[in-house]
Amino acid sequence: MPSTRLNEPEASSRQAGRRYYAGVSGITLALTLWSFSDNLLWNVGQPSNRDPLRVIHGLFTLGWMLLFFAQATLIRVGHVRLHRRLGLVGVAVAAGTTLSTAWLFVVIWKGWAAMPDYLQANRLLLVVYAVLVTLGFRARRRPDHHRRYLLLATLCMMEPVLSRAFDPLAPLLDPLPAAQVDAAWWLFFVITWSGLFLSLWLHDWSRERRIHPATLRGSAGVALAWLVVWLL
Repeated sequence: MPSTRLNEPEASSRQAGRRYYAGVSGITLALTLWSFSDNLLWNVGQPSNRDPLRVIHGLFTLGWMLLFFAQATLIRVGHVRLHRRLGLVGVAVAAGTTLSTAWLFVVIWKGWAAMPDYLQANRLLLVVYAVLVTLGFRARRRPDHHRRYLLLATLCMMEPVLSRAFDPLAPLLDPLPAAQVDAAWWLFFVITWSGLFLSLWLHDWSRERRIHPATLRGSAGVALAWLVVWLL
């Protein structure tokens, strides 16, 4: 009986961690579905839906978001064995996401100089994504590293999602001056993306009173990608 009491704080902390990852994966999936709802639901006849390359890219990216949410939820409810079985599916989806996104860059943007700064950052963040997924797969027997690497990899892919988050609201925002819409979008973009990263840092600190090494490595990779863009 005493040993059970001693384990209660650890069990509670583990359960809180599982709730956090299930919650944040749900947020990234919900944002993705919201931002691309036009492609999925109410404007399916748009040209991008008839472009095979964009469709393949979209399916792989959505597949990653769905799988990340499913995997976090499986751990949340205790289905660890099924979570592990789906691991190789995650590797395949991540490879497809990386290759289809890279090919999209090659086909649409002819060279580094042709891209605006946020797309240059995305190109570097794609490399960070691939590295973090690889590290996450290699650390699959170290759950504390594994889940952080995969969450940070997912956050690397959020710029296109957040950039389009206002698109479904376009009819409601039409009466507003363009400057106000741009300012609102910028605030939403910065606060939401940085808030997702900050939530992981706060999660680490609340559990261990330190920032986990995997969180530091992944965040450093993201920061380095932006730093390269700003300095070039």
